[in-house]
Amino acid sequence: MNKGIYIALSGAIQKSRQMDLIAQNIANASTPGYKKDRISFRDHLVRGDNQISVESAGRVMTKKSEEVTDFSGGALKRTGNSLDVAINGDGFFALENGKYTRNGNFKLDGEGNLVNQSGLKVLGDGGPLTIQGSKIDITPSGEILVDNISSGTLQVVDFPDKNVLVRLDGGVFTTEETGEEIDSAISQGFLEESNVNAVRELVNMINSQREFETYQKMIQSFDEAAGKSINNM
Repeated sequence: MNKGIYIALSGAIQKSRQMDLIAQNIANASTPGYKKDRISFRDHLVRGDNQISVESAGRVMTKKSEEVTDFSGGALKRTGNSLDVAINGDGFFALENGKYTRNGNFKLDGEGNLVNQSGLKVLGDGGPLTIQGSKIDITPSGEILVDNISSGTLQVVDFPDKNVLVRLDGGVFTTEETGEEIDSAISQGFLEESNVNAVRELVNMINSQREFETYQKMIQSFDEAAGKSINNM
């Protein structure tokens, strides 16, 4: 088989993965606190024995360089909901079971526990936060006042190396590392929007699709050339 097929195939596989990530970003463009993923590539030379080489002779293969999450902040959107909160600056809201999120779209469960939309309890300085009352005020320091009585303070933590965070569904991350508590300004009645630029991602998707189709055509051309050679022989 023509070695060119492997070269084109390596590019097609990576472009397919890139399109998957872009599709994921687009699907979560309206998810509060969502952080987009991106992928980068690099080329390397492979000798005939398939060992990576820096020599001038060899096949140029495409390989994934890194797949990272962009933790840059999104714009804040006013909702007016007293249980919606957003972090101004760095940090993550701490949830039970070693989970963390930037999505402050919280609610109360049947027992009065403050939870996220998946039902995970939101942690405060003394553990899970419970709210019993009608008038809820959350100060910029994260303190929760229920009928003017303190019911705890939202726990906000950050990680020096955010690469330790593993993405889950719903804008939630998990890690075995312990976050460092930080002081961040909290905005009540606001949600942080996704940092995905939907228009830009659509453009990226179109470009990636075109590049993927180019690789497909290259593979088809190599395959047809190989077929003609066999028939001629």
